[in-house]
Amino acid sequence: MASTNGDHAGIACMLMRGGTSKGAYFLADDLPQDRAKRDAVLLSVMGSPDPRQVDGVGGAHPLTSKVAVVSRSSEPGIDIDYLFCQVSVDRPLVDTTPNCGNILAGVGPFAIARGLVKASDPHTRVRVRTVNTGTVADLLIETPNGVVNEAGTARIDGVPGFAAPIAIDFLDAEGSVCGALLPTGRSVDHVAGVDVTLIDNGMPVIVLAASSVGRSGYEPRDQLDRDAALKVRLEEIRLAAGPLMNLGDVRDKVVPKVILVAAPQAGGNIATRSFIPHECHASIGVFAAVTVATACVLPGSPAHGLAVLPEGPVKVISVEHPTGEFSVRLTLEGEGGAVKVTQAGLLRTARKLFDGRIFPRWDV
Repeated sequence: MASTNGDHAGIACMLMRGGTSKGAYFLADDLPQDRAKRDAVLLSVMGSPDPRQVDGVGGAHPLTSKVAVVSRSSEPGIDIDYLFCQVSVDRPLVDTTPNCGNILAGVGPFAIARGLVKASDPHTRVRVRTVNTGTVADLLIETPNGVVNEAGTARIDGVPGFAAPIAIDFLDAEGSVCGALLPTGRSVDHVAGVDVTLIDNGMPVIVLAASSVGRSGYEPRDQLDRDAALKVRLEEIRLAAGPLMNLGDVRDKVVPKVILVAAPQAGGNIATRSFIPHECHASIGVFAAVTVATACVLPGSPAHGLAVLPEGPVKVISVEHPTGEFSVRLTLEGEGGAVKVTQAGLLRTARKLFDGRIFPRWDV
């Protein structure tokens, strides 16, 4: 992959914003097949481990230190396989445990650009399987005259400006990492002294009332990110919850995330502050939003007790976060304790930032 004199030809890479995240997109065939060698390359191109990621293209934050590895799928009915890699900023760690729905938003446009999917007019539907978890999603991309459209009027909170919408429908996110929507079989558990919902509808999440850890749930993101005592308490809860969620020791994992919830304050349905897991998110991740919205419809859960829910079997739930809101569309079956989420949908945008070749360190 690299030569000792630093003259190697580099690796084809597209840098994209997907939703409220940013990452490097690669074809699987362009990376080493050996996992250890692949991870060494990804750490190098992102500039990890280094808090500034000064020797790579990472943005010195978990939301901008992400990678998508993309290939044609051999699975019947699936167009694209997508492996998500969370590259740690300050540790030599590449975690492929979780999903990332924001980076997923860029997978369809990237696959079209690389010739893995033929675009049609005026839209192209791309069915993507997340290799990490097996989750399948349909992406609907605007492709007038067979060309990906990036200009448009869609806006998502946490991203400046406007872009073309990418509609995402998740077909089977339930229990994608933990093996069940509720890995303990209960909508509420008492963990490390607080009532929580341990839930996975695409992302393993611990949902708890902000008041249970002495916070309002409306604090500014930066204030919570500086709250060392709160972070110690949340990590205590997270470590205790990991085995209950079939995740084992989560000390070196980015899941489960922790979400503090409160009654809505800005006209939405639930207010959130999301930890990912050791930094407070400026907004909220795609799968985290889907999962906390799901917790809102489960009777007895801390989120259900605080949420203001719309009527009907199809609910658009506005999840408030520090920089705005995130709307999730849930389709439900059943009532009361037997309610089941059959489909989750949402809107994202994505934009190509750079396309070229990236150069790992010569000694990788």
